[in-house]
Amino acid sequence: MLKGKDILNTAQFSLQELDLIMNTSASFEKRVKGGEVIKNMEGQVVALLFFEPSTRTCLSFESAANRLGARVITVANPNNSSMAKGESLADTIRTIDGYADVIVIRHPMEGSVQIAADNAKHPIINAGNGSGQHPTQALLDIYTIRKEKGVLGGHTVTFVGDLKYGRTVHSLTYFMALYGNKMIFVSPESIKMPADITADLKSRGAEIEETNDIIKALSVSDIVYVTRIQRERFENSAEYEKVKSSYIINRAMIDQAKKGITVMHPLPRVNEISTDVDDYDGAAYFRQAHNGLFIRMALLALVSSKV
Repeated sequence: MLKGKDILNTAQFSLQELDLIMNTSASFEKRVKGGEVIKNMEGQVVALLFFEPSTRTCLSFESAANRLGARVITVANPNNSSMAKGESLADTIRTIDGYADVIVIRHPMEGSVQIAADNAKHPIINAGNGSGQHPTQALLDIYTIRKEKGVLGGHTVTFVGDLKYGRTVHSLTYFMALYGNKMIFVSPESIKMPADITADLKSRGAEIEETNDIIKALSVSDIVYVTRIQRERFENSAEYEKVKSSYIINRAMIDQAKKGITVMHPLPRVNEISTDVDDYDGAAYFRQAHNGLFIRMALLALVSSKV
């Protein structure tokens, strides 16, 4: 079903494909935790092209490829590639396409993954493109929700923080709409969810509320998805300073929130979730990060037809 396909954005998936990815991830999780040596991608090569800093995404993809028996080749710093000499992204992709069976790319430019897809014969997986999308993060997010809540629909989900530049929320909101969840957007006015995304989500039937009242939002939410205010996305540092600590979730707020609320965050965390939340049973953000391994194993295996 996904053999040879590019993974570029969250709007591309059908419910049937999402079920396949979730179930394949669960199978790999069981096999890994059972200590099985997995060789689905033995003899395959995965190229990791990371032109922006990354810890969780890069390492989980590398771990996923290794656990599937594949070999990994990596560009972890654009200054160490021929792009530093002026080579175009298209030419870089055409070259690496001859070395690998799957290419995973993170790039600061929004249109980068489409350029990659247009110039590669092998599958391209988007590991984050500027402030655009981050589909593999959204997939691990819904895998986490399924594990934490049991079902993917019927929830009220509050998104807090940088909704303008946050590619993780841009991606996840489409899945939340697909599964019929209500969404509440909480952010400073200057970094609110882009109007075109909100309009598109509403056209898909999504129920959306926008507010700056975080306490009220938490009181009715089953899930709160917190995001970092991203210094690197601001051209004006003074604007960043104005909003950097707008919403900080602490344990007192969680204790007043709807009972059983699940706290998620794509990480890295700066100060937007206090460490006193970490021992709350519903603090899922580190479990969420660990789930990335199994989702990325599933994607690599499925696009290379090595399940």
